[in-house]
Amino acid sequence: MEELVRYLQVFLVGGGICLIGQVILNLTKISPARILLIFLLLGAFLELIGVFEAIKEFGGAGATVPICGFGANLVKGAIEKTRELGLLGAFLGGVESATAGLTAAILFGFLISIIFNSRNKNA
Repeated sequence: MEELVRYLQVFLVGGGICLIGQVILNLTKISPARILLIFLLLGAFLELIGVFEAIKEFGGAGATVPICGFGANLVKGAIEKTRELGLLGAFLGGVESATAGLTAAILFGFLISIIFNSRNKNA
């Protein structure tokens, strides 16, 4: 029963983020790329003010998998490295904290494109 509640929490947070994005997409003329940027900056801002951690504790992967989790991860890494290295850490920390996720996304995207023989739709 406890796992079911946890799955529901993850679904509510992740689904809520997707719902907000879809409502913005349907009700405005904002492009999907700009909506992604808004969510990235929102995650970064929420991490900066210390709210994202509470959302992450409640929603788990529902909060960290979407792009707002990536923004929060960048800011968290930058803050931690800034404490260690000063100004240089602000530039290195975000990239360092996101390296594993970026590498996995590029690697798996490449492998899937090979497996499924992706090609241009017009070809």
